[in-house]
Amino acid sequence: MEKNGFENKNGVFFMFSDEQLRDFDGFKRCEDCVEVTCGCTSQRYGDAIGKLSVYPNGELFISCQCTPGCEEDKLTPGAFEKHSERDGARKWKNYVWVINQGQKVPISKTVLLKYYDQAPKTGKGFRKPHTGPGHRDEFVRCMGCNKMRRFHLRTKEECRIHHDATLNSNWKCSDIPNNEMTCDHDEERASRRVYRGCSRSATCKGCTTCVCFGCNICRFSDCSCQTCMDFTSNVQPSPA
Repeated sequence: MEKNGFENKNGVFFMFSDEQLRDFDGFKRCEDCVEVTCGCTSQRYGDAIGKLSVYPNGELFISCQCTPGCEEDKLTPGAFEKHSERDGARKWKNYVWVINQGQKVPISKTVLLKYYDQAPKTGKGFRKPHTGPGHRDEFVRCMGCNKMRRFHLRTKEECRIHHDATLNSNWKCSDIPNNEMTCDHDEERASRRVYRGCSRSATCKGCTTCVCFGCNICRFSDCSCQTCMDFTSNVQPSPA
């Protein structure tokens, strides 16, 4: 089978030739991807700058560099467009841009989407877009030191840890499993706590994208609290 790309001296096949990308700002070859500088423009906030990584399997990820303290990493182009808070319809292929010969060029008018457009949108190595409500980070106050502690709710185990903490009226930092936190640890700055993991907007105060009102990940059949009991009694069983 013929391989796409251009072979280097170590036998690694590159996706694009140097001639195709040498005029792009931030062009860099990495071990498993190609990187270029990218951005998206908001009428209210100006340009959000990022680093676009293009992988041979079609995946595109952006590390945001909109502010020195931004920690948004591995965003899809669509999520990066939302993060930049650009107004209007969501058409990232037209509004996420790269800089070629000093000019902003929509990514749709470059070779960078070649493998994205050819790749199957399902299967190993390609992430399906998020289609339902997620779980943003939540906070619980320690009754010992009075500090607010962040809980990530990405997995069922993490959701259970947070759920049990909210039911414990005397919850303390030392109750976090694996001794990951003590009262001696500093509290997150208030300016940092506004970032709670929403894929729509970095400073979202709560929307249907990042707030879940009950699902099989954050509700538990073996819990006797009213919230879990109501969910368990109302949820429809999955078809066999």
